[in-house]
Amino acid sequence: MAGAEQQPADAVKPGESENDHTLGGYFSVHNRPPAFEACDGCPYTVSIETERSGDLRAPVAAYLVFPRWAETGLGIVGHVETPLLWQGATREAVLDQAGALGLHEVQRLLNEAVVRKASGGHNGEPA
Repeated sequence: MAGAEQQPADAVKPGESENDHTLGGYFSVHNRPPAFEACDGCPYTVSIETERSGDLRAPVAAYLVFPRWAETGLGIVGHVETPLLWQGATREAVLDQAGALGLHEVQRLLNEAVVRKASGGHNGEPA
């Protein structure tokens, strides 16, 4: 139809987040975790994990786990993780903090975790 504006194929659908450049936005828009290629050349995805902390004012903590996928994509062959990155009063509060993280920052944290593990550091702990 002449004069009608066409929406691009990747246009945001009603009810979707307009921002898939954050971790939470990406999960919301795509309904799956984002995938990354780390500095070691291996493929990874990311998940947000929570645990109880010893802090009574902020009893929930969160960190990122990066499952490493086989080159074929047919299974997980390892993982790296960050140290604890967020603390809050509730699981929802720390998930919101983690979800606001930009994907470029997620990529940086992944590469730091890969380098830390390669240099003999333990997952989640500085080398």
